[in-house]
Amino acid sequence: MGRWSVRIRYVLAVALACGVALGPAPAMSQTNGGGFSLINGNIQKRVEGVLTLMTYTLFPDVTTSSLSISNSTTNNPSFLITQLGGGGTLSRSFPLYLEGNAAFSRYDPTFVATDGTVQREVPTKWNSVTGTGGIGWDFPIAPELVLRPILNFTLGYATSDVSAAAHIIGAKTSTEIQFLEKGRLNAVGYGGSLMLDYEHYRRDYEIDVEIRYTNIYLQGIPGTSDGVKGSALAQNLNLWSRWRAPIGRQLLHRPVRYVLEFTYSYYFGNQDDILGFNNLCSLGAGLELDVSAYFNYISRLRLIGRYRFGENVSGYTIGLGISF
Repeated sequence: MGRWSVRIRYVLAVALACGVALGPAPAMSQTNGGGFSLINGNIQKRVEGVLTLMTYTLFPDVTTSSLSISNSTTNNPSFLITQLGGGGTLSRSFPLYLEGNAAFSRYDPTFVATDGTVQREVPTKWNSVTGTGGIGWDFPIAPELVLRPILNFTLGYATSDVSAAAHIIGAKTSTEIQFLEKGRLNAVGYGGSLMLDYEHYRRDYEIDVEIRYTNIYLQGIPGTSDGVKGSALAQNLNLWSRWRAPIGRQLLHRPVRYVLEFTYSYYFGNQDDILGFNNLCSLGAGLELDVSAYFNYISRLRLIGRYRFGENVSGYTIGLGISF
């Protein structure tokens, strides 16, 4: 509990998933006085959906630290998350907990535009970047067990780009298409988390278990394109566990350890079933190398392969972890 321990997760390969639909392009038609307009585009609803998708990037979570989803039949829309994050307690004598998480996500729905006579597909790209920080304090409640309340704050930015399809639909378009071409969305989030952290370290093995509930409210702020606003609530219950033990070999004058990992995440609130599932599991296995004999600020490196699965989704990732 008292030692400085930071975990950083960096995606080397994203999960490949199939069979999940975030919402196909609608099929009702509208006219726009000779120009092109979206068929049932409902941009406001889509913007709220983008905010909801951003909520998956607001806190460290192994199950969504890398995620790539598309509809296996239509490939519409696709969704990608890549995250880098970590956290740790300063010391046992001063148990201030700090964490940070940065993420990139991409959402690529395809709309259909019509001028009343002709229908044309309008592929779009929503790219978003989020950064979340957290500050907490460890309260010991039992040997090797602490209760950790955390305050979280988030800044997010998303842009829409339909310029690649501009020549398809021409210059005379509706305001919805104009928003898709150069729209932007700024967001701020605030909330908190409550974590139980159990650390059981022995010479022959190490056990880490964390149970965390997170609640962060995300909303659009000034700077967003005119007429567009929205909000979303990130609610997540996460169980993360890890077992580490030596394999009986040494490298760099330190023991090499094998690592086993299990993670379960349950999503509710606005996140419930938006991606076709409300829970994800992750099973991981890998090796950990102690490099403390050669590096002053890095103690261990971990390479872990993970299999992720849930309702309608499954895939694999390879992750690199660093402990300080």
